[in-house]
Amino acid sequence: MRIHAVRTGFVQIKRSQQLGVGHGLARRVRPFLDPTWTEWLPTLAWVIEHPEGVIVVDTGSASGDAHLRSWHPYHRFDVRFQVGPQDELGPHLRALGIEARDVANVVLTHLHMDHGAGLPHLAGRPTLVHEGELRAAHGLAGRLQGYLPGQWGPAFRPHALTWTDARFGPFDRTAPITQAGDVLAIPTPGHTPHHVSVVVRGDVDILLAGDASYTQDALLTGQVDGVSPDEGQARATLARIRVLAHERPLVYLPTHDPDSAARLLGKTVVPQ
Repeated sequence: MRIHAVRTGFVQIKRSQQLGVGHGLARRVRPFLDPTWTEWLPTLAWVIEHPEGVIVVDTGSASGDAHLRSWHPYHRFDVRFQVGPQDELGPHLRALGIEARDVANVVLTHLHMDHGAGLPHLAGRPTLVHEGELRAAHGLAGRLQGYLPGQWGPAFRPHALTWTDARFGPFDRTAPITQAGDVLAIPTPGHTPHHVSVVVRGDVDILLAGDASYTQDALLTGQVDGVSPDEGQARATLARIRVLAHERPLVYLPTHDPDSAARLLGKTVVPQ
């Protein structure tokens, strides 16, 4: 198996979104009031070349995001994109010699705009999402939470992940992605209530963490971001990932960590 880190442009967010400040409602409101921005952060998608077919985990941003005009205050005031057409998922796949028909499965950690905007490049390919995330993203409630279903394209016909009681370390259920069982989803709620991460098993396990945290440092310190609805849930997820990293060598790769691609290349495990 080979895993490729694909950078689908850059994003800036408020520093108090990257690392939450305070607790409760004050933590969630703080990014709207914060005048300070992060540096430009990568938005990574992941391409797994597997004997059963290519697996894409998250599809990244799209060039239209850079010109997003939305009524939602978060989109207007709290996020900036730097994405050109050449940064989108499709050109990266073609550069790797991969056509859409080669993709056996697309797995989405969650449905926020910078994780699902590349879906039109894989229109019609089997796509797996947590069923709770699908429910949350639709309707007026989904729009109030900042989801943008219009990005996904008319061919978006996702399937719900199939959960089993098979444990993986401290995680009490898993959803197999491959017949071999060497690629699986685990529940990592926090950033959204139904967020998942994807594990690629091997001598060293690779955790494609989505937005479980924005950086590995935040994982190690247990510091929750500024937008997770349930701080306790997010903190518990980070604690379980740290337990997993203590039990087995684990490379931790969040979507927006500037060091994720280098950690993948060097198979640099979470320090103890």
